[in-house]
Amino acid sequence: MRVAVLGATRGMGREVARRLATRGDSLVLLGRTPAALDELATDLQVRGARKVSTVPLDLADPTSFAPALDAAKAFLTRIDAVVITAGAFGTQEQLEDDVELCHRVLDLDFTKTILLCEEVRKRLLADGGGQLVVFSSVAGDRGRKTVGLYGATKAGLSHYLDALDHRYRSAGLVTTCVKPGFVRTEMTAGLKEPPFAADPDEVAEVVVAAIDRQSPQVYAPGIWRLVMLVIRHLPRFVMRRVGF
Repeated sequence: MRVAVLGATRGMGREVARRLATRGDSLVLLGRTPAALDELATDLQVRGARKVSTVPLDLADPTSFAPALDAAKAFLTRIDAVVITAGAFGTQEQLEDDVELCHRVLDLDFTKTILLCEEVRKRLLADGGGQLVVFSSVAGDRGRKTVGLYGATKAGLSHYLDALDHRYRSAGLVTTCVKPGFVRTEMTAGLKEPPFAADPDEVAEVVVAAIDRQSPQVYAPGIWRLVMLVIRHLPRFVMRRVGF
């Protein structure tokens, strides 16, 4: 496959890129830190990627989206899939106490991510189709005390991706919404781990399999599908009492 990846220099995105490289895919790494992108590109070439390039793209700057995607297509000739893992995070307490951080998380994880998806959508459809793979979160499946603000962005993003798949799958655009549970990354360092916490490589294995199956939605690891099924059906009075 010919794949463009945003957010590949760390955590889950890096492990997804490594798995794609190992099987010989061609990759364009999108991001805003040239040194980190170049370091990863070298790593992926060693791991077996057919070819690798890097292109600057800043999720906070929508004017960078179109030029980056055009450059990625020029390198790959055709883009089969775009994987978007980038975003921002803050705990509920941090977001409630820091207005600037709250604005950044809400803006990046919802508005800017969707604007990027729209640029991808238009280009993939113009080329006859392709796959858009976007990392959302189980935090968006139901309003919970500990992830009210962050979870709201993921709820909206998941809703958008679901609608996109309904609207354009018949036209050749395959949309895959990835819903990780708690994953041990730099983003979650120092936070108390819940049950079923996973490492990035476990998530990457699920994601690459979902890409190959063209799944519209996947929980990673898969146990979170059952966990969130239970949480979505808990009575409201129980949700008010529990601390998760």
